[in-house]
Amino acid sequence: MANGLLLPPSSHLRHMLVRQVQDVFNDRDRGEKPIVRSDNALYPPQSVIWRVHGDVTTMMIGGVTALLLQMLHPAALAGVWDHSGFRRDMVGRLRRTARFIAVTTFGDRADADAAIDRVRRVHGHVKGALPDGTRYAANDPRLLAWVHVCEAMAFLDAWIAFAEPGMSGADQDSYFAQAAQVARALGADTVPESRVEAEALITSFLPELRVDARTRDVARMILSQPAPSTAMKPAQALLMQAAVDILPFWAKRLHGFQIRPLASPLIRGGAFTIAHMLRWAFRQNRQFRSTI
Repeated sequence: MANGLLLPPSSHLRHMLVRQVQDVFNDRDRGEKPIVRSDNALYPPQSVIWRVHGDVTTMMIGGVTALLLQMLHPAALAGVWDHSGFRRDMVGRLRRTARFIAVTTFGDRADADAAIDRVRRVHGHVKGALPDGTRYAANDPRLLAWVHVCEAMAFLDAWIAFAEPGMSGADQDSYFAQAAQVARALGADTVPESRVEAEALITSFLPELRVDARTRDVARMILSQPAPSTAMKPAQALLMQAAVDILPFWAKRLHGFQIRPLASPLIRGGAFTIAHMLRWAFRQNRQFRSTI
């Protein structure tokens, strides 16, 4: 209802889509609102990272892909397993991560710096031992570099797959160079500044990666999480499939995911359509143009 009149079906659909997607990233019960894009952000509005991080669909897909990659490192998995409420409140954990990315990309510089400081403080308390007795710490620079490169590669690959298939190599390198700023501020080292460097860093970690019962348990929880509404259930299932589809082949093999080349075009086509529809909804809903 608007000004006493029923909204036209297209307007109602736009509003519903935008509202439901924003509710994935913002806990309205706690008073959270979408992050307002600031002219005083860490990156300028015309930056490549604004382009990549500003698309809700590819960020949702890439976020799941990143988690599936990150958990293959036993120390990264242990930090979540031992010190996080992830298994009790997976949506809340994912939402906090999404808001961190949003505020450090689009928010005011002071808010971004404060968010980085909070995460560094939390990391200082996350430490322990792996089942084999190996010690780990969330503030380990190399472990932070692994977490970062998984996120950056996943977000970029989702963007290329479902938004900008023809993205230039120069723009891809710019994205890695820009994303490196927050990674270094969090304490990561070594941080890639190009696609070649990112791929080389991931390759250097391959001998350390493995899958166990805990990995499978967390992956199953991520991929089977309930949709926010019945209407969103088919779309969410497709986006989860898309997140698995863009994983590197070596990661699919480690996870034990089926590799089905014939299904890939259907999955990618469906996800591309959803992404296009959501971009249309956000563009048309003027009240949401300055927020994510």
